[in-house]
Amino acid sequence: MSLSTVVGGKTATALGKAFGIETVEDLLRHYPRRYLDRGTLTDLASLREGETVTVVADIREVTTRRMKQRKGSIVEAIITDGTGDLRLTFFNQHWRSGALRAGRRGLFSGQVGTYRGYRQLSHPQVKLLPDGVDDDPDLVAQFALELIPVYPATSSFDTWKVQQAVALALASLGELPDPVPVDTRRERGLLTRTEAIRAIHQPQTRDEVEAARTTLRFEEAFILQAVLVRRRAQTRALPATRRVPTSSDLLDAFDAQLPFDLTAGQVGVAAEIARDMAQDHPMHRLLQGDVGSGKTVVALRAMLRVVDAGGQAALLAPTEVLAAQHFRSISYLLGPLAMRGQLGGAEVATRVALLTGSQPTPVRRKQLLDIVSGDAGIIIGTHALIQDTVDFNDLALVVVDEQHRFGVEQRAALAAKSRDDTRPHVLVMTATPIPRTVAMTVFGDVDVSTLSELPSGRAAISTHVVSMVDQPAHVSRVWQRVREEVKAGHRVFVVCPRIGDDQEANDEIAQEELSALSAVLATASRLEKNDLHGLRVDVLHGRMTGEEKDDIMRRFSDLGVDDGIDVLVSTTVIEVGVDVPSATAMIILDADRFGISQLHQLRGRVGRGGLPGLCLLLTTAEAGTPARERLDAVASTTDGFVLAALDLEQRREGDVLGSSQSGHRSSLRLLEVAHHEDVIIDARQVAQTLIDRDPELHTAPALAAAIELVERAEQADYLEKA
Repeated sequence: MSLSTVVGGKTATALGKAFGIETVEDLLRHYPRRYLDRGTLTDLASLREGETVTVVADIREVTTRRMKQRKGSIVEAIITDGTGDLRLTFFNQHWRSGALRAGRRGLFSGQVGTYRGYRQLSHPQVKLLPDGVDDDPDLVAQFALELIPVYPATSSFDTWKVQQAVALALASLGELPDPVPVDTRRERGLLTRTEAIRAIHQPQTRDEVEAARTTLRFEEAFILQAVLVRRRAQTRALPATRRVPTSSDLLDAFDAQLPFDLTAGQVGVAAEIARDMAQDHPMHRLLQGDVGSGKTVVALRAMLRVVDAGGQAALLAPTEVLAAQHFRSISYLLGPLAMRGQLGGAEVATRVALLTGSQPTPVRRKQLLDIVSGDAGIIIGTHALIQDTVDFNDLALVVVDEQHRFGVEQRAALAAKSRDDTRPHVLVMTATPIPRTVAMTVFGDVDVSTLSELPSGRAAISTHVVSMVDQPAHVSRVWQRVREEVKAGHRVFVVCPRIGDDQEANDEIAQEELSALSAVLATASRLEKNDLHGLRVDVLHGRMTGEEKDDIMRRFSDLGVDDGIDVLVSTTVIEVGVDVPSATAMIILDADRFGISQLHQLRGRVGRGGLPGLCLLLTTAEAGTPARERLDAVASTTDGFVLAALDLEQRREGDVLGSSQSGHRSSLRLLEVAHHEDVIIDARQVAQTLIDRDPELHTAPALAAAIELVERAEQADYLEKA
């Protein structure tokens, strides 16, 4: 049954515009955010200006007066709950004086404002309780027990209208199919889906609300975990070529020339990857580790392993700066081992190719030839790698770097690059430590490896918050410290924030790029003329060509060049992967504009060459504000896993999970990843047992239908992006 059939065409259109509600199921999943007790008066004394509130109160008096400056009248009502008063103001609604009578109780909803020092609701939504309630003890008892749901609402579609639309949907509701198996519900004391939906919208008691939330929360977790478990099972059913080298000449030669010892964690993860790639189904493994934990070396060793086995490995980076950085660092680490067929190359060697969208045509053509011929065993690039014009000789391994959400788009495009209808093995890397619950919900269809220890030689990074309001003298000291670092022969980053979060989605990226570019250029010019006069200051931003970015990073990284750069003023384009051993200090301007994980990533760019690192967070955020507390948290620890847990606490679930991984368009409503680990683990075990027993879900048609909705939404999202 369509939404318009149930609530009417006009209401259905309004629901779509206000909340994105398109179906009856969407409407029924628009859960109340809180409940009011009809028999309990709201504490008016606690209301704050600017709040959008719904209150239960008694009308004390009603007056009507003519407006002095223009035609019309004003109806004013004073409502009270015994702790305080609130004025209701209605312009040119004379009929209100008849409906609003002293002594009546009602629900009043609107935004709290002030007029001449008196708190008021201007043109509030009103729902009066029936007359005669106070004269009938039974009705009084009934109203005292009933709860009033308060829904997420907008100025054009208030909570009462939502309640009315939901009531119509519930009136036409039949028995809903249950995606959660009957035995699972009984074992956990859960309601049926129909009971839970009715109880959450029309509860009689608080216990009913909690029972409904518990049921629907488990259902959300179960459907999501079933999607991931089934996807994992389907991946394991795909064919892949076993990549077991008959000899490890290239990998052994690389290990022999490494200037450091691998950590125990790196050795352990390498063994896991080797076991995965020896299987006849594709590896899908996530490698997570804190900033500087040595993920790149682990990935490189895996790439060399498949080259030894006769295949090719592709490293997909999110930006051209990071792709070029990987190309330089991997070529440097391999040395003669990356110079196959060249003067000075090792007897056992391969080639490393770089492919980006901004390369000149002759360079790109040469790289494509090396790739298709197989001369290049390791290929590094941006999303240019997954274009139709790129053909591999034998793609065995795909490494996706800093792809925080590994979705169906990349899988589909990269799978098509392998030969003989097999799939390449896939290793996804992230330097953003992932709390356990997020790993189970976002990456629940892949195996997870964690590097928790830092390689020897990594220096400590000290982080300090510098208030531009309370500590103006300290700001001057910041630039003096920059001069000291440069004088000691070190390099310094200055990072400018992105601005423009209030732009429309289609314009947001372009607006942010322009704003960040403007900030970078203005900051660099100011520093060059004033605080850092005499130092070599240059800029890096996303609007530069690939050649320009590469030249800037070369001049910033190489201490021996005449045209070197002392201070690099940059956008967040340097957030991940950039490795400049001589960089010892980072100044982050307007640091309160960044999130916890991003700040942790940024400061990980310094202290990578054995020298102590320094990160200074400049801010105008006042002490005690959430923004300042966020900065203080970053300054208090360098443990990325601690910060990741805090980040999860502070961010919305959808931001953490991403739309393509959180289920479907309505995302998670009641399941809070930060607080419901037990529910997620329980749902995971139930889903795993069920799908192991019945992979095609013949015995669970309702669950199969729910999964199909998720997959269909993801496919629609993919096509929209494409």
